[in-house]
Amino acid sequence: MSGRGRLTLCACAATLLAACSMLPLVEPAVWILSAAILLTVQSGATALVRRAPVPRALVVAAQALVMLLLLTLVFARHQAVAGILPGPEAVQRLAHLLVSGAEDVGRYATPAPATDGIRLILIGGVLLVGLIVDTLAVTFRSAAPAGLPLLALFSVAAGLSEGGADWLWFLLAAGGYLLLLLAEGRDRLSRWGRVFSGATGGQRGGAVLSGGRPTAPGRSGRRIGALVLGISLAVPAALPALGGGLLAGTGSGGGRGNGGTISAVNPLVSLQDNLNQPENRQVLSYRTDSRDTQGFYLRILALDQFDGNEWRPATRRLQDVPKRLPVPEGLGPDVLATEVRTNISASDSYRQTYLPLPYPATEVEVDGSWRYEPTGRTLVGDDGETTRGAQYRVASLVLQPTAGQLAAAGTPPPSLLREYTRVPHSLPKVVAETAAQVTEGAGNAYEQAVKLQDFFAVDGGFTYNTSVNSGTGSAAIGRFLQDRQGFCVHFSFTMAAMARTLGIPARVAVGFTPGTGQPDGSVSVGLRDAHAWPELYFEGVGWTRFEPTPTRGSVPSYARPDTPQDGTSEVTVPEQVPPTVPSAAPSAADDCPVQMRKQGECGASAAPAVSAPTDSKTSAGAVLGLVVIALVVLALPLLPAFWRLRQRSRRLRVAAGRTSADVAARTLAAWQEVTDTAWDHGIEPDDSLTPRGTAERVVRHGRLGPDAAEAVHCLAGAVEQVLYAPEPRPGSGLAEDVETVRAGLRASAGRGARIRAALAPRSAVRVIWTMSDRWSASTGVWAARWGRIRRAGRLRRPSRGRG
Repeated sequence: MSGRGRLTLCACAATLLAACSMLPLVEPAVWILSAAILLTVQSGATALVRRAPVPRALVVAAQALVMLLLLTLVFARHQAVAGILPGPEAVQRLAHLLVSGAEDVGRYATPAPATDGIRLILIGGVLLVGLIVDTLAVTFRSAAPAGLPLLALFSVAAGLSEGGADWLWFLLAAGGYLLLLLAEGRDRLSRWGRVFSGATGGQRGGAVLSGGRPTAPGRSGRRIGALVLGISLAVPAALPALGGGLLAGTGSGGGRGNGGTISAVNPLVSLQDNLNQPENRQVLSYRTDSRDTQGFYLRILALDQFDGNEWRPATRRLQDVPKRLPVPEGLGPDVLATEVRTNISASDSYRQTYLPLPYPATEVEVDGSWRYEPTGRTLVGDDGETTRGAQYRVASLVLQPTAGQLAAAGTPPPSLLREYTRVPHSLPKVVAETAAQVTEGAGNAYEQAVKLQDFFAVDGGFTYNTSVNSGTGSAAIGRFLQDRQGFCVHFSFTMAAMARTLGIPARVAVGFTPGTGQPDGSVSVGLRDAHAWPELYFEGVGWTRFEPTPTRGSVPSYARPDTPQDGTSEVTVPEQVPPTVPSAAPSAADDCPVQMRKQGECGASAAPAVSAPTDSKTSAGAVLGLVVIALVVLALPLLPAFWRLRQRSRRLRVAAGRTSADVAARTLAAWQEVTDTAWDHGIEPDDSLTPRGTAERVVRHGRLGPDAAEAVHCLAGAVEQVLYAPEPRPGSGLAEDVETVRAGLRASAGRGARIRAALAPRSAVRVIWTMSDRWSASTGVWAARWGRIRRAGRLRRPSRGRG
């Protein structure tokens, strides 16, 4: 086999080995077989093209064309011309699958089902990475930079996987890369002809002496490769502080080992998908001795941090589950509380890291490895523990505060008030303005909360709709207030944000509504019972549920206008059945949730289907736009955007430090992120300007608003302190200022500029500069060493004077 043939084969193998790291992300994993076959065909076709004397650019173009034809054949052959040529309908089909695949990625937790959209993203990504690796290693004969796309492929998988075998995937990816480097080295060395050592005859290739013994350079290369792999695996294990690297287990929120922490995960990825399921498949069943099942919500966890992009749970310390859980935070002795007991059974198809519990739970009896997070009062699976098939007993409190107790609530503790009333600078002003307008005339925080709830559920003209975009950031909240349609995520997040602007501590809980009663006395909880609701804090009562979502759940008795003030409330008394342990076998679930049945919205068929597009015809402009989008998605590598996101995350972590010793690193990291963000939005950096001049230039060219302009000037002042002051003062809020500037640049930029900044950031060219500098330095070092070796006579060409 020729040198190019070996390189092509090794490039294909390296890509497939790196792609194996994505096997835990999707079930079933048979997609890797399709990817292997298509990548082999793509590499073989490229090798045939290289046999002809054609320019390199034409080889790359031919490879891209083969990739497009293969994807069309597999995913859009019914819409293609002759089953393989991508016409407008085929391109539209591929674009539709890409969009639906991106939505599926956001809906499902890993391992996700292998939908057509997800398969297209996986297989297309592998083919694209294979194209880039082949181009670098074979077409341009530079195997070292080919490790970057392989690293990107592995990094995406490592960042999303939940298993503990990341070291195995790393070994496979690294082994494939070393194999590619070895093949390139053999190819380069073979061009020197035969290599001899001493008087013995050598074999072709230069890496092996007679007798099959490796030469010194070959042995050294293998030793170096083995040493690097060993260090890369051993160092993260020996230094726990490096646990945030690519080899660290990501988990699903569970702490690992004693004293672990709960990481920030997003449990909403599948909530909208659950609400749109055609079948209300049962996930939980329970029996309880509570007399009020209408308010018996099963809570998974609380989202208490809002950074402008999403609501998420804070990183908190975990501890062992106590026999008796502590008294709920803020609960006073005057609130009527009744302890009830519930037996809960999870189906085998329901796998969640958090244990659904009635709030507030006081005792939990469950088998397995579980940890307790006291702030959110949640139980988190440890070392891969999930709810799959779990059966457990829970004691919990049914709290019945009166409107008078809530109205007379005192001032919350300063630390709690500060944490749970924080809103990002990017939150649109309309949120606070609407909150003030809706609650005008309210005499206390409780009356404000009730007015907010009624605004969403009754008075504001909002419509419940599960087919709208499920964004949860600041922009999505502003859009929701304008469009006035959405589902529980929008209602709960917006009410919590508005409550925070009024100074009321608020967070968002995620879980299930009470479910549907069954003839045998149990209650069935299905996928379409998934729900999110706001919790507001009142001193003396604690965290209190409100229900702003119309047609979903039930409004608590204390939040109704006709709530009695004597501490009693009318509750629905279900038929009493002695509490017993529920059966592990799932019972038949009612397809229509109880709250929708009460509203008379079930009709003849209770299974809501996913909304289909209403426009049956597509204009020529729309088809052209889809073609352009598909070509861009297939042509652009994902590496620049991924690298830019990783850089931003690293810099913001550095900027969020607190010690005075790292003030220079924190300040310069924040400033570097601001200048790169401005560069991504079209404002090129000018090293000749002072920090103050740079700030003025960013404000002028970026058309920043007052808040963003103030933030960038604050950062510039902090940089000047670090650079010129004898003893720089530690700055505060650097990361928040960076986010404010970024939000301001995005707000003033057009749609195209925002897309360019996200998908093809200009500042990503820094990675090319860095790699170029390192490559120049390394080639200089090796050139010097090679010169010394040649001068010492360690590598001689065979003499023609003998034989």
